[in-house]
Amino acid sequence: MNKILIIDDDEELCELVSEYLTVEGFETEAVHDGESGLEKAVDGDYDLAILDVMLPKLNGFDVLRKLREQSKLPVLMLTARGDDMERIVGLEIGADD
Repeated sequence: MNKILIIDDDEELCELVSEYLTVEGFETEAVHDGESGLEKAVDGDYDLAILDVMLPKLNGFDVLRKLREQSKLPVLMLTARGDDMERIVGLEIGADD
């Protein structure tokens, strides 16, 4: 079973995403701030991370930058803003999509 880490401060969204992924056979874990997300992503045994841009304690771009210094864990960026510049920045610093 593949393990997915969801890093997002919207707990209801995390539950919804987790429900969808669980039905598809994935195991999920959610954390709700950037610092905890980075720690889990580095120390955990995950196959993928879903990472929000706007997070407390450490924003998603900073999490991704620090994660890329230590890991090649695939990362999907998640944002409600949808700004093209945010997409470009995310991809340039190592997001997979």
